[in-house]
Amino acid sequence: MADPAIEFTEVGYRIADGRALISGVNLAVRSGETLVLVGRSGSGKTTALKLINRLLNPTSGEVKVDSTAVSAWDVIKLRRHIGYAIQDVGLFPHYTVRENVALVPKIEQWDQAKINARVDEVLELVGLPGSEYAERYPHELSGGQRQRVGIARALAADAPILLMDEPFGALDPITRAEVRLQFHQLQQRLRKTVVFVTHDIGEALLLANRIGLMESGRLRGVYSPQEFVSSTDEGAQAYMKVFRSGQEMFRSSS
Repeated sequence: MADPAIEFTEVGYRIADGRALISGVNLAVRSGETLVLVGRSGSGKTTALKLINRLLNPTSGEVKVDSTAVSAWDVIKLRRHIGYAIQDVGLFPHYTVRENVALVPKIEQWDQAKINARVDEVLELVGLPGSEYAERYPHELSGGQRQRVGIARALAADAPILLMDEPFGALDPITRAEVRLQFHQLQQRLRKTVVFVTHDIGEALLLANRIGLMESGRLRGVYSPQEFVSSTDEGAQAYMKVFRSGQEMFRSSS
């Protein structure tokens, strides 16, 4: 079996006052899979994500990317190896869509013709044809369109790993459903290694190859979507109870 793309071995992270945000996390993320981390606020999901690209450094244990400890990577090279998409997108307001998406390829000193072709390619992938959207500014886009630009930017340098932290959380329900379905279809084509953080179990069940359940800084378990639905773990059952209640409320109101 091939080495995992991302590996946590007894990983912990403590802040200055000694409080542990995560403890004893062991996890292997397979190349090409989408691993979705779920859990309550403060459970350690985002902390785990930030340890992968060294926005934080573990205070115990070891995180590896492509079989190399992240501490041994040049931090700039590591982050260029990893795309990053977040809830508030973080687009530069004074840059056009094309300029925002082209940021990392430009830093990598790609040829301008190659940059232009790649920007057009990834904008097409996320449903924003360059001929219509490339020269717009972020304020000229809807929330869903800005989120798509954020995903396009994360994909632009063709990094093999993609980290996504509540990327659709700020969207209205209809737009969120549209964007996550589009992302699901996109991932089926691209097969990036994705670690995705969400509070939405419906989103996790749709997008995940496997679901990691975190609670109080620890990883309770890792499940296929089917295993999660039928799990006897109290945490998984609590999520499924809320999910089924929501479905039942929707059916009774329609």
